[in-house]
Amino acid sequence: MTQKKSTEASHGAKAATRRVTMREFSRSLPMSLLRAREAVMRQFRPSLRRHDLTEQQWRILRALAAIDAIEVTELARTAFLLGPSLSRILRDLDARGLIERKTAKTDLRRGVVSISDKGFKLMEVVAPSSEAIYAAITKRYGAKKLTELQDMLGALEASLVGLEVVGKTEAEEDEQ
Repeated sequence: MTQKKSTEASHGAKAATRRVTMREFSRSLPMSLLRAREAVMRQFRPSLRRHDLTEQQWRILRALAAIDAIEVTELARTAFLLGPSLSRILRDLDARGLIERKTAKTDLRRGVVSISDKGFKLMEVVAPSSEAIYAAITKRYGAKKLTELQDMLGALEASLVGLEVVGKTEAEEDEQ
């Protein structure tokens, strides 16, 4: 029994001292971006819940409100959603009458989506709360810093376009 305990203790010590040569987890760019996103979305979620909307549904409505109509595959890219998730979200929004779905005239296999009048009305109801949250974030963080942050994030995104991704699979290549 004593030998088993001493073996377990030595394995525990080895596990605690093993390190992978990479930056600290908390300082990784993906984690920093996720933490910041979570801090921001934490402000918006109560408002969305009051209107029976998920973050993804709101993202779709926001995207659709900015255009007349869009093919479903393009909407998935625009809103950064996977096809199966988007299908479910569109089904739910359609059932609530917040969007309209049609078939593309040029290709009957493709779906086209637009926001409905009811969807616009819901956005008009949610918008004041959303803008108040933006105002609070801007006041807390600073208008200049927020503009700089958005510019920096846009520059980061633009700088990574075309950067070869090591280890990318063929399926991931097709998504581009």
